[in-house]
Amino acid sequence: MGKAKSYLSLIKFSHTIFAMPFALIGFFIGLIYTDYNPFIDAWKNANGVYQWNLNKSLGWDGDPQISNDSLLGKLILAESPTGWLIVQYLILVILCMVFARSAAMAFNRYLDRQYDARNPRTAIREIPSGIITPKNAFLFTIINCLLFITCTFFINKLCFYLSPVALAVVLGYSYTKRFTPLCHLILGLGLSLAPIGAYLAVTGKFAFLPILFSLAVIFWVSGFDIIYALQDEEFDKSQQLYSIPAWLGKAKALRVSEVLHLLSAAAVIYAGVYGYFGWLYWIGTALFAGMLVYQHSIVKPHDLKRVNLAFMTANGIASVVFAIFVIADLFLN
Repeated sequence: MGKAKSYLSLIKFSHTIFAMPFALIGFFIGLIYTDYNPFIDAWKNANGVYQWNLNKSLGWDGDPQISNDSLLGKLILAESPTGWLIVQYLILVILCMVFARSAAMAFNRYLDRQYDARNPRTAIREIPSGIITPKNAFLFTIINCLLFITCTFFINKLCFYLSPVALAVVLGYSYTKRFTPLCHLILGLGLSLAPIGAYLAVTGKFAFLPILFSLAVIFWVSGFDIIYALQDEEFDKSQQLYSIPAWLGKAKALRVSEVLHLLSAAAVIYAGVYGYFGWLYWIGTALFAGMLVYQHSIVKPHDLKRVNLAFMTANGIASVVFAIFVIADLFLN
């Protein structure tokens, strides 16, 4: 049990909460907000018994743009109601999120172990403190990568074929602090795959709406990662590591973070307009934007005491609350 806790601490499972709600948004957009909605007229009351007959209710036998091995394709071709199939795909999407983030976090700890040992803030982490060996951390990374790929195999072919690309992005981030201050954007790119990937799991095709949510994630994550990196400005400079704070200084870095969060809010607003969402969505948007403003109000260049509050608490609340309102809007409007 103690060893299991060590690995959970290594991967910071709580960080998955940042991207998981957006994965759920992508999943339910694919399931509900499509041209061929499997819930529209799908359930019919015939002699008091609800029956599934999507092809009859819509008057077609399938759509060539919807992959037959995707969740939506299987629902379209189903002869009977199959709520369990939706649950299976949802579980697979969640597992993909967990395994991908676990691999990314463990690999980051493995690759940065020497820097972590030199930094007083990170010296207590599992590898530099000797709780987990570098070999075991690397093995843990490989296992999670294999589990991620295995899950995509059971989702659909497109997700399976793209799984190495997704892993390259989420693992590649760990190298970027060695050569570019734009590393924060690469982290954002990795987490932004969540809504697109979940949407692909459901439909087997790309669409503009989930891409808008992915853009929101890129700018949102990049902005709050800059805030988090403020703590290591001096250390990064001393080790010739790259970050926005080390490049521009704390004050200018916070301005960059503000711009990125404005862009994130703009992407969320545009997604709401583009998707014709209802009033619940706009409440969620207002709360999301409010949490962005809040975290900038409590972190100042000369006062970093509440960085962790801004990084973990504010952003965790922002993503979860926003997702609840978006998904509720999808079902109720």
